[in-house]
Amino acid sequence: MKVAAALALIAILFFATGCGKKRRKIPTPPVDLRGYAEEGIASWYGYPYHGRAAANGEIYDMEQLTAAHRTLPFGTWVLVRSLENGKQVTVRINDRGPFVNGRVIDLSRAAARQIDLIGPGTARVKLTVTAAPLVAQSAEHFAVQLGAFQDRDRAIRLRDQMRAGYGKAEIVLRPGAPALWRVLVGDEPTPEAAGALARRLRSEERAAFVVRLDSASPGI
Repeated sequence: MKVAAALALIAILFFATGCGKKRRKIPTPPVDLRGYAEEGIASWYGYPYHGRAAANGEIYDMEQLTAAHRTLPFGTWVLVRSLENGKQVTVRINDRGPFVNGRVIDLSRAAARQIDLIGPGTARVKLTVTAAPLVAQSAEHFAVQLGAFQDRDRAIRLRDQMRAGYGKAEIVLRPGAPALWRVLVGDEPTPEAAGALARRLRSEERAAFVVRLDSASPGI
């Protein structure tokens, strides 16, 4: 009997250990960001991204009112008001970007058309979150982007350099024409912690800004 009991206990422990290894991240409750505001430069994008997968996995349709943002959760609704002509549009965040320093949001062509952004290409805007995602989000992670390169070898060299100095660094492919290899440093639990890392990197005269890490965009 003692042998049977011992074997049963070992089986239970083995099963529990195996389950532990496969445990998925527990989603956190939706964060209510309503009222969050930000000002900066908006741009827009259409081809060649139209018809391709956006960062959240859905197919990007430039004729829908959507946008790309670096850190806001997917499914967030944002009111975008042009500070140059007063026109505004409400968009849903479904993609990541813009990956150009100094810009805060990339609008779909349909959204850009509503605030007369098609011609000039960029404009100064104010973003205000009007609705948070309705579904639970996975545990948040943030990093700092240092660059985006067409040359993969350049991205790898910078990644390896950052790993030597900061430990955690990876490159993430952004498909397109041309495709870009983004270099991301760090893995922080809050945008504030990632912001501190960005300030440290900028003190080394590097262009750095905070981005959200999404499981849909694995790095290497």
